Amino acid sequence: MKNTPISADRSRPTHAKAPDSMLEQQVQHLLVAVEHELRSSSLGIDELSLIKKLQKPPWKLIGELEFHDTQKLYPVHFLLFHVLYRLRDTLAEAGEKLTISPMRIGIERQDTIGGNGMPGTVDSLRSFYLDLSQYELPEDSINQMMDNFWAGYKGMAPSRPETLQAAKVLGFDSVPDSFLTVKQAFRRAVMQAHPDRGGETEAIQSLNEAFTVLKAHFSQMMEQT
Repeated sequence: MKNTPISADRSRPTHAKAPDSMLEQQVQHLLVAVEHELRSSSLGIDELSLIKKLQKPPWKLIGELEFHDTQKLYPVHFLLFHVLYRLRDTLAEAGEKLTISPMRIGIERQDTIGGNGMPGTVDSLRSFYLDLSQYELPEDSINQMMDNFWAGYKGMAPSRPETLQAAKVLGFDSVPDSFLTVKQAFRRAVMQAHPDRGGETEAIQSLNEAFTVLKAHFSQMMEQT
């Protein structure tokens, strides 16, 4: 079966097709590739890095992508997270846990005794990403959804590993004590990574994601004081 790279510019397939449609074929290829890459990354991996790995050989499952363009990023982001939530359910049955967050995606053993690791409460994000009808959304809905996503899972505070990873992206060895320090480092990093100075758009995207995670972290801390 030939791989068809996901491209933000191609015509999106309809969702009324049979399970062996082009979309389902892409999902099946991604399931194999994503699990392989996650098992090869013992410390976990962020979404941007995972996308880049899926763009390269031997996979070549994602085509050229403009990371700064939300409209073009959304279909790739959605399908990747659809795959991640399907994989999480499968791994849970084997006693493994798949952590899914903006800055860290990783497989680890369950730290609980008994049960199959499936979520015990309603997971709105899981429901959203497993609904393939959400693959196509109006522009306003896409912008709102992406804003909610990077705001920290609809108001939920980022995890400690996620927060630490975000801090490292901005050049810190640990999470800073103040949000002002974060803002200053973010501005310096963005200026250095700007395309006009020889930087890459992907680097700006990574910095933006890290800044949003840390912003959510400090907002949560303020609410607790």
